[in-house]
Amino acid sequence: MRAVITVVGKDTVGIIAEVSQILKTHKINILDITQSILDDLFVMVMLTDISSTTLQLPALTEAMNTLGEQLGLKIHVMHEDVFNSMHRV
Repeated sequence: MRAVITVVGKDTVGIIAEVSQILKTHKINILDITQSILDDLFVMVMLTDISSTTLQLPALTEAMNTLGEQLGLKIHVMHEDVFNSMHRV
């Protein structure tokens, strides 16, 4: 099972480290990552493997929402199947 995590907000030091720490804590592997900085806007998309975690997707979403609030970011977690369904033409 995989999940897509998107992060958007003002660029600051340590965003990738903070998000990655939560994933590491819950045994979630980062399969692919892309990030860009547009002026001072940070944008990141991560594809993650959630098959080894005991954390349910709603709990991961809540942890990322809490982190997003602390850092002033919008962090969205979506199961890969939902992401693919939304982006089919």
